Amino acid sequence: MTETLSDIGEFGLIARIDDFLRKEGIQTPGMTMGIGDDAASFLPRAGYELVVTCDSVVEGRHYLPDRTTSLNLGRRAMALNISDIGAVGGKPLYALVSLGLKGDTPVTNVEDMYRGFIAELNPFEASVIGGNLTKSGNGIFIDITLIGEVEQGKIVRRSSARAGDTILVTGYPGQAAVGLQLLLNSHTTEDLSDHPLVRVYNTPSHRAREGQVIAQSGYATSMIDTSDGFLGDLGHICQESGVGAVLMREKLPLSEDLRKIAIELELDPYDLVLKDSDDYELIITCSTDHVNRIRSAVSSISDVTVSEVGRITDASDSVKLILPDGTQREIVPAGWDHFSK
Repeated sequence: MTETLSDIGEFGLIARIDDFLRKEGIQTPGMTMGIGDDAASFLPRAGYELVVTCDSVVEGRHYLPDRTTSLNLGRRAMALNISDIGAVGGKPLYALVSLGLKGDTPVTNVEDMYRGFIAELNPFEASVIGGNLTKSGNGIFIDITLIGEVEQGKIVRRSSARAGDTILVTGYPGQAAVGLQLLLNSHTTEDLSDHPLVRVYNTPSHRAREGQVIAQSGYATSMIDTSDGFLGDLGHICQESGVGAVLMREKLPLSEDLRKIAIELELDPYDLVLKDSDDYELIITCSTDHVNRIRSAVSSISDVTVSEVGRITDASDSVKLILPDGTQREIVPAGWDHFSK
């Protein structure tokens, strides 16, 4: 018989989580008090600023419960928070995890979620130091607060892009959007878990290490991750920096997997790159003569591609797309919006 949360209760689950984290997790240097007290504490390092983010994953809104595993759900929830820390050049350190769970949830599912959390945290020597549990009647949710650090003076903001800067993007935005479309357009009995684009959607890759080395290089003028979609997040840079942008359509990076599936689903591949997505790539701006230095910084730690896709202009909030024939089209920098119609 499957053991559920109703069988062991809240405090039984807390004891299981605590035991699991002691065995398989990492205790981050600097932590002075963790799970077991009413609050957690740590000592910040001299010469470093603390950076904090929080993000939620809600069943039916951010993931399809019948198309992912608890392990991948845990990885996904932590990765998107790590991405936010990396997007300002930081390193993750401490996570607070709040879960809303149903009483009939198997205990092994919760353990697998935590395996996902620490699979993303352990490579950074980061740890779960606390959180909260509650019963949820309408579906599972995961809410994570992640605390990180960045060397003083090295934070990269979204508000400091300058006219004339080159716009760069890592990887291949849009692949997760295609993975979601594959799931939505398939039969529930069809197993797509091994499809490369479905894997990108279910277990997205953050670019936190790349963000760290870019920040350390000192050459980026602004940076943001693409969690709200390429256009939406480029729009955030433009709005916060008081600038505009011009994009070259033929320079937008298209993976072969994305191009192939877009044709099969009769979708515009460039719309998938630019619009709503669930990718966690980085948009970076820098002066033109620093492009190769940014690329060198990234290549020193990974094989992630860095594509030059356009430039920043002084036309505030205006974003234009230049087509292969040279014509220009004004585009609205809109992305994911939880409350839009």
